[in-house]
Order: sequence, then C-alpha cells, then structure tokens
Amino acid sequence: MYLTIHWLITPVIRDRAVIGRMNAGLLPMLLILLAGCSEKAPLPPPPVPQVEVITVTTQTVPDEPEFIGQTEAFRPVEIRPQVTGIIKKVFFTEGRNVRKDDPLYLIDPVPFRAIYLSGKARVAQAQAQLVQAEQDLARVKPLLEEQAVSRKNVDDAVAAVLGTKAALEAAQSDLVKAKFDLDNTLITAPVNGRIGRSHFYEGRLISAQTTLLTTIDQLDPMYVNVSVPESYLLRRRRELAEHKVERPDIFQLRGIMTFSDGSVYPGEGILDFADVTVRSETGMLQARFMFPNPEGGYSPGQSYFYPGQFVKIRLKGYIRTNAILIPQRAVQQGPRGSFVYVIDAEDKAEFRPIHASSWRGNEWLIEDGLHSGERVVVEGFHRVRPGIQVSAIPYQNGKTSSNNRSEEQGAQKTP
Repeated sequence: MYLTIHWLITPVIRDRAVIGRMNAGLLPMLLILLAGCSEKAPLPPPPVPQVEVITVTTQTVPDEPEFIGQTEAFRPVEIRPQVTGIIKKVFFTEGRNVRKDDPLYLIDPVPFRAIYLSGKARVAQAQAQLVQAEQDLARVKPLLEEQAVSRKNVDDAVAAVLGTKAALEAAQSDLVKAKFDLDNTLITAPVNGRIGRSHFYEGRLISAQTTLLTTIDQLDPMYVNVSVPESYLLRRRRELAEHKVERPDIFQLRGIMTFSDGSVYPGEGILDFADVTVRSETGMLQARFMFPNPEGGYSPGQSYFYPGQFVKIRLKGYIRTNAILIPQRAVQQGPRGSFVYVIDAEDKAEFRPIHASSWRGNEWLIEDGLHSGERVVVEGFHRVRPGIQVSAIPYQNGKTSSNNRSEEQGAQKTP
C-alpha cells in the first residue's frame, strides 16, 4: 500500500506546476490512506516453548568409590646367614624366581664340619665314661651290704654316674649346635618368590645374623595398600546409619584394580586388613587388599604386576538404595552451585538447587533436591525461565536433538 501511494505522489512532487492544478478533494483521500498504513497490526502471542523431560525414579545401584593404592609383596623375606664364615659359592641368578628350598649360598663348611666331628667324638667319650661309672656303681652296691666297702665308696660311685651323665648332655648339646652350624653353611630359599640382587659374593666374610645377603619377594599373592580419607569414613558411617547404603561384612568387600595405563586387572582382590587408627599426619586410614598373581609364582622373569606400582582400587560391595540418577546434561552450574529445572503439575518451570555428588557413567547421582515422580528438563534450557509455561515431552536420549540438527542442516542446503 505504501509503495502504491509513493508511486502515485512521486511524479506529482517532481512537477510543482502539476501540484497547483491538483483537485482539492484528492489530498484528504491520500492523507486517510497514509494514516491507515501507519497503524501496526497486533503481533500473535509467542508459541509455548517445548522442552524434553525425564521423570525421576529411584533405584538400587552399586556404590563403588575409587582410591589410590600401591602394590606390595606378600612376603618380603630377608636372607641372613646363621654362621660367620667365607662365602664359598653363590647358586642363584639375580632377579629370577626361586622355589622354596632352592640353594642360594654356600659358606665354607670345612671348619664347621671339623667342629661337628669333634663334637661327635666328645659325645662318644662321654657315653663310654657313663657306662663305666654305672658299672662301678653296680659293683659297689652289693659290697656295701656285706660291709666290704664303706658308704663313701658308694656315694663316690653315684656322684661319678651323675657327673658323666651331665658331661654327656653337655657334649650332646655342643653336637646339636655344631650340626646346626654345619647345616646352615648351605643357605636355602625359605619361600617361593623372586630374589633380588646379592649384596655379597664369593670370598666375602659375612657375620652371623647381622649381614643382609639378599631379599626374596613372594609375589603370589600380592598386597595393595590403600589410604581411605577420614571424610569418606564419616560420610559412609552416616549413610549406613541412615540406611542409604548397605554392605556385607567388611572383610567381604572386594576391589577392582586399574593400572596407570587404564588396563584393568582380571582378578578381584579381597579386603584382608583395615587399620584401627587414623594416621594423624595424613588423616587417612590404611587398608589392604590381597590379589592373586599367578604369573608371579614360578615363571622366571614373569609377573603381571610388581611391588611398588601405583594403581586405582574400585571398591565393590556397597549398595545404594533409593538412589536418584539423572543425565549429566540435565544438571546446570550456577554461582550458588548445581541446579535443574523441574516442571510442575501445571507445566510451569521451577528453578531447583540440588546436591549432585558423583558421576556414574553419563549420569549424576543426586543426593538432595529431587524426589521420585518429578519431571526434570534435559533438553531446551535456553527456552526455559522460572515460572513460564512450557510444553513437556519425554526425553529421547538425544534422538530428537539429532533429528532437529539434521533437519536444520537440510533446510540450509535447500536453495
């Protein structure tokens, strides 16, 4: 309409002579037309925004926290000599697996064998003396009844028997010690495991019970030590008291081990020890899991994992009842923390602060702020404001949004 009027009056404006000759009745009509075009038509009401929602439900889920742990040998055994002497031979290869009773070191046995043989001779001599003393006693006892000998002679014979018995016992004790020393000139492995470096070699003088020769680490099974924060212990105790979580006996809890490269150990560990004191310097409670490590038993140079590795332990056995899980994309972050939009019975949006404690896959575990049966917005946040009316449809796990993007891309390509 405006273009038509403009087309009509433009030639007239250009020709001032024509303006003077215009009919006086034409101007009012043009003014009426311009006034009608200047009035704006009322805008239609905006459409009700559409959002995708899920209905909150409660469920029973496993509660599996993770802790940092460090592996440790099941039995670190120190190999020390029981006798002082010169190392004659070293039988093992360092860094290899050894079996129980395998020979490790030989200490020169010659002086110990000599002491042992001397001890055997002293025992035999004491035994002969005892036999002679007993025979003397047997001879003098009848003579005392016939008054052929004095009482002193009998007492001397009895004392001689007792003295030779004591000498025999002393000789036998020395023989046991000599046999022990001779046997311990050959040092053997007390357990199955992997032997470390030898600190001494052939020709070195070593001292009994003080010199550390080497160590053997028993690698099957293996320990993993974990440190549990005091805050976790307090929260877990509160949740157990409130019946939010359940668990079996503490020593039936299991652990899943993950290495630093992300690989997961195939076997499960069992909690076999929990300390009774929280360490004041760290605020941690020490616990220990025992894992099978069959490749660390007998295969030379083979082991699935080694002492001293840092790993993650995922604790299995706790169950959380009446747990609320919602998609991570439904949880928004604001200046005061996490929040969601809840759609009430009148299809109006409500701002709701929540306490989201931990991730479980692609979902948040909600500790507080939501109840079963409530509807939570998952898609369409940019259309939502607190208190506005919305059109809520079920969340399609990303299918709807992906379809919308495909349609938009197709529309952009269409000329």
